[in-house]
Amino acid sequence: MCDLVLERAKALAESQQVPHATDSFDEVCEREDVDLLYIATPPAAHVPQSVQALRADKHVLCEVPALWLPEEAEELVKAACESQAQYMMAENMAYFAWVQGFERMVREGFIGAPVYAECEYVHDLRGRLAVSEEEARGGDPRTWRAIIGPAQYCTHDLGPILRMFGDRVDMVVGMHTGSHLMPELGVLDAEVILCHTVGGRVIKFLGSFVNARQECFHYFSIYGTRGVLESPRTAGEPYRLWGDGIPYAEGPTAMRMGVNHPELVGKVPGGGHGTGEWVMVDDFVRAVERGMRPPIDVFESLDWSLPGLLGHLSAEAGGERREVPDPREWAGTGG
Repeated sequence: MCDLVLERAKALAESQQVPHATDSFDEVCEREDVDLLYIATPPAAHVPQSVQALRADKHVLCEVPALWLPEEAEELVKAACESQAQYMMAENMAYFAWVQGFERMVREGFIGAPVYAECEYVHDLRGRLAVSEEEARGGDPRTWRAIIGPAQYCTHDLGPILRMFGDRVDMVVGMHTGSHLMPELGVLDAEVILCHTVGGRVIKFLGSFVNARQECFHYFSIYGTRGVLESPRTAGEPYRLWGDGIPYAEGPTAMRMGVNHPELVGKVPGGGHGTGEWVMVDDFVRAVERGMRPPIDVFESLDWSLPGLLGHLSAEAGGERREVPDPREWAGTGG
């Protein structure tokens, strides 16, 4: 277990029966008895630490988003392609049971050909955007969520939709509201990005960390040539399918869905988001053991992360259009 605060690393290691704790990331990368790193540090450290680990041939499961700055993307691709180890972004939302259900329905043609989608991530974190003066140690008291543009944290929602579409973003524009709810910290109230894909589709994402909604809210609405899939707006509502293929339907078909995979409940340890995190980790470990491409590899990780980062920069520039590069070009594979 590794943390900048050694006492914290030791406490967590003891609670999880981990035999060794350190405050040195260099030590972790140099140890011969370490095969795989789970990187759950603030986003600004994701690429530097992932690159260092990959160059040491350590497998990497990295939290979202994949990068902090646009210029980091090429370095991450090259490190992943040159390493003997595997890289995967830990996007747990792609493993929620209802999200995987939507993906299967889209791919099997329940709504025809997908043409447009809206997604939202509104998470009221106003009580967790700054640390105490003691914890700040004279530095910036803001946590990374207070600094990041909300659109930069789009991977939970934009990523799964891009996977459903089998597509990637090639152009993005963004806008934000400025800071009115927490001006003392400069936290943006809300940020919206509008994405155009290679396949000619349009996707809208809205993000916020300070609005007074339920603590964590995800919303998907996916439009196709023959119907619409929609997740609930409020707790207790059903998931819905509108479709031309449902004979004599006078309204939406309600579906009971959720975060958990029914067949795994009670059989696997649950994470903070039900069974999805277990499935995600299991997927990555299987890929590592078999020497296969991880389910969310470095290219898809950047496909899901770059639009949010470039969309935020677009918003900061007053809605200026930004092209989104194809990360495969840095590996010389194209496509």
